[in-house]
Amino acid sequence: MRHLWAVLLLSGAFYSAGVAALELEGVALEEQIQLTGVTLTLNGAGIRHKLAFMKRYVCALYLTQKNADAEAVYADAHAKRIMIHSLTDDLAGSELVASINHGLAANLLPHEFALLERRVRDLNQILGGTKVLKKGAVIAIDYLPDTGTRVAVDGEIRLTVPGADFYRALLRVWIGAKPMDGRLRDAMLGGAPRKFF
Repeated sequence: MRHLWAVLLLSGAFYSAGVAALELEGVALEEQIQLTGVTLTLNGAGIRHKLAFMKRYVCALYLTQKNADAEAVYADAHAKRIMIHSLTDDLAGSELVASINHGLAANLLPHEFALLERRVRDLNQILGGTKVLKKGAVIAIDYLPDTGTRVAVDGEIRLTVPGADFYRALLRVWIGAKPMDGRLRDAMLGGAPRKFF
């Protein structure tokens, strides 16, 4: 619980009071949050699975306006948030690094990736340096139009990366044409989260 409150207090970014819009695996996601004075609305959220039945984290996408079109989300110049909530005690930073790098390689052309390579390396170093994210840990990946991409782990800002192109590329990891998890992509774009039974 302390991890959640740390993120709520991060630089004025906090959940609004009220009933959660969605609850997944015990993670309550509010309909709206505030990010540096801008109201963001929950666009969708789902569960990242590994090897089909291993639930690794809940991932939510917040936008200024809901949108089910991935291309429109990329083109949106307003603030955004990707929020990752760990569902396990053994979510390694290296696992996230591998997934993100695979997603970038799958969704970008070589020359597009080359333009981001140094910034991706910085992100890899920060996330890879986070050995293990315990259950309840939260990563917030924010896009701030005047700043770029800001990455915080449990409320502590770890990295700020310039350039709107970098955040657009990161979005493709989760909601691109070749996402890391197709079920998660659909859910983040507003579809109902699909579960295994």
